[in-house]
Amino acid sequence: MPLSWRLGAFYFAFFVYAGLVVAYFPPYLAARGLGAGEIALVVALPQLVRVFAPAAWGWIADRTGALRAIVVLSCAANAACFALLPQAGSLAGIVWLIGVANLLSAAALPLVEAITLGALAAQPGRYGPIRLWGSVGFIAAVLGGGAWLDFHAVQTLPAALVAFSLVSLAVALALPASHAHASAGGGGLAITPRAAALLAAGFCMALGHGTLYVFLTLHLQRTGYSGTLIGFLWTLGVLAEILVFLFLPALFRRAALSTLLMASCALGVGRFLAIGWAADWLALLVVAQLLHAATFGAFHAASVAAVHRVFPPHAHARGQTLFSSLGYGAGGAAGALAAGWAWELAGPAAAFTLSAAAAGAGLLFAYSLKRAGL
Repeated sequence: MPLSWRLGAFYFAFFVYAGLVVAYFPPYLAARGLGAGEIALVVALPQLVRVFAPAAWGWIADRTGALRAIVVLSCAANAACFALLPQAGSLAGIVWLIGVANLLSAAALPLVEAITLGALAAQPGRYGPIRLWGSVGFIAAVLGGGAWLDFHAVQTLPAALVAFSLVSLAVALALPASHAHASAGGGGLAITPRAAALLAAGFCMALGHGTLYVFLTLHLQRTGYSGTLIGFLWTLGVLAEILVFLFLPALFRRAALSTLLMASCALGVGRFLAIGWAADWLALLVVAQLLHAATFGAFHAASVAAVHRVFPPHAHARGQTLFSSLGYGAGGAAGALAAGWAWELAGPAAAFTLSAAAAGAGLLFAYSLKRAGL
């Protein structure tokens, strides 16, 4: 099977699992009796762990070249965690399980990103047609999951997460052993001004998405939308993301990476304000979800390509995992915790307004990248 097919299959399987977690894990926790602050804490745990765990795994990967083995371990840890989750009878038990599993699994996606970008060499635009299969998997999860939960209890979620974690594990075993050159000394990892600005922009945009990923489903449920419609709205955003990935080669030819980052952040400000203040207007909500093409799709693709450009070849795995640690880890955790605090203090509109402010800060860092010639 061609490598591009194997990579696409992994993205698909992994993002079915990820889509179920993002869209339906908060309602599962609510059904277990957790409050908004407790839900935010549990959902923030993976991001908190990702502040340091991916960078540590990236160092090991660059030193040993064992990227595939680490990805396999990651998928196995996810399966074990969610198999045990129904037996966790307290908040402490849930926190322990989620924390340990994410400590072991935090590096899966950034290491596969490093494998993919390494395989594509000087053609980063080809990343989109491979990565879009992750978006297809996410769609399958949120659309199918929404319809399923209209007729079944949310307590069935852990079994589905175990199943798709095991599928990810099986596909991970078919990935190439390594596309990285092992380095006995690891090599230095200099953080240049361009790298620092890129990491800061990633942090801000991940922080901005915190409210979306923790509370969008609950926000729409309380607004009165059905599970099927909520699943459709999640799906709509990812369909728009797929279109961006399909046209990524053309986008990369026509626009600088910094321009794509700036546009994504600017559109993020409008998107988060619309969801927070006008979710009852379905037409506006549809437009806001279509903007996921920019706020996640274009931003993520431009970011992973930029990481490959601003970090040296011997440190690509560490560069991707560092971006994951500071962006999706620290930024995601800060966003989830801030969302829980703002939600309890002042409601959904305040939480999404904080998200818009974070996206605005990301725009400033992206502009500095443009001035630096990225």
